[in-house]
Order: sequence, then C-alpha cells, then structure tokens
Amino acid sequence: QVQLAESGGGLVQAGGSLTLSCGASGNIFSVNTMAWYRQAPGKQRELVAFITGGGAITYADSVKGRFTISRNTRNTVYLQMSNLKPEDTAVYYCNCNARSGGSSWPRDYWGQGTQVTVSS
Repeated sequence: QVQLAESGGGLVQAGGSLTLSCGASGNIFSVNTMAWYRQAPGKQRELVAFITGGGAITYADSVKGRFTISRNTRNTVYLQMSNLKPEDTAVYYCNCNARSGGSSWPRDYWGQGTQVTVSS
C-alpha cells in the first residue's frame, strides 16, 4: 500500500501565498503522476495541477500563472500557491498514481486533504 501525507494548509488573506506538500510512503514500487485536486463546499472535486514522472505539467485554467507544482526524487509533490483568491478556498487533496510492491498494476491513491481558506 501507498500512503500520502499532506501538510501546509491554513488561513491566508487574499493576495497571499501558501505552499502545500505531500509525501508518498509505504511499500512503493513506482510512482507515476502526482497531482493536486481541490473540492470547495457544494462543488465537485476538480483537478488543480498534475505532474508526470517525466516532468510534464498541466494546470487548471483557473490557477495558471499563480500556482506551481513540482516534485522531488523522493516522491514528494509541492504546490506553491501565490496571489490567492477567495475562490481558491477548498480542501486540497494530494493524489498519485502508483504501483505498490505487492501489486502488478498501478492505481490511484489519495491523501486525507488539507484545508485552504482565503479571506477577502
């Protein structure tokens, strides 16, 4: 199994910055894509950004130019968020597509989520 542990959420004023981090641990054979999703109250969970094992990156249009996703070689993914807006308020979830040591195929894993609140 693979576990994801997120940190870095909190309360920030509009225009401020936060950095989220998420580390993958456990019986990991390989990690493919790592991503951040978010879910605001009353809304569906949406993709914020993802990064492939080869470093290709995709952002949601709503965060382009403000958020930066990155990952290190130790299976930790970061989300640097700047110029935050009240509409960025949501629970942010870390996601990875990974193969555990006891499996033949990769699957998606999710973190518990971390709250980001942006006040106006």
